Amino acid sequence: MARLWAKHLPKLAERVANLETAAAALTDGTLTRSGREEASSQAHKLAGVLGTFGLHEGTILAREAEAAYLVDPQNNAEIAVRMGEVAAELRAMLSTHR
Repeated sequence: MARLWAKHLPKLAERVANLETAAAALTDGTLTRSGREEASSQAHKLAGVLGTFGLHEGTILAREAEAAYLVDPQNNAEIAVRMGEVAAELRAMLSTHR
């Protein structure tokens, strides 16, 4: 399982980076529709893979992001802050899981 984790980690990190970028764009009001759709898609993919590796909290966080980006969260500071928190929590989870 450790080899599989090591194999998938770069792609997982890339997906989290996409969520970090989307959260930053949401915060500064520049998140486009395509950026929102991409963030939702990346979150959906993260949810599945993280669950496979037993990171159920990560799956919950990723599903939260997926749902938030499915709707148009523009001009909602609370959601923008939360999406930044979710991305940070996912990043921390990736860095500590072995």
